[in-house]
Amino acid sequence: MTPTLVFDIETIPDTDGLRILYNLPQDISADDVANIALHKRRQQNGTDFLPLHQHRICAISCALREGNNFKVWTLGDADSSEAEIIQRFFDGIDKFTPQIISWNGGGFDLPVLHYRGLIHGINASRYWDLGEDDK
Repeated sequence: MTPTLVFDIETIPDTDGLRILYNLPQDISADDVANIALHKRRQQNGTDFLPLHQHRICAISCALREGNNFKVWTLGDADSSEAEIIQRFFDGIDKFTPQIISWNGGGFDLPVLHYRGLIHGINASRYWDLGEDDK
């Protein structure tokens, strides 16, 4: 039986990237950088929802069913880097090769994981395999 992984990501504004994007000085707080970006987005788009690549993943919650076993956990704590959280998620994909399920995964969660994984150079070979390695 194929394992099933249900997941959901939690994000915050990528204030480091936004600081570079808007050429903001280092002495502006992260909260102020986020508020500037959200304000600019509202003016531009009528909503403060940032583009997907401007979100930073701070946690990924997972539920895995593998046969009769069921486990729930969260990747990420106050000391976890975004790269570590994302790599651990894709390491789980490599280990279990699950069917993945997410609410709005195709419209938000997976694209954000893709963008942020690219930014950090994350290895996700099993996830991106097109069937050549795993039939």
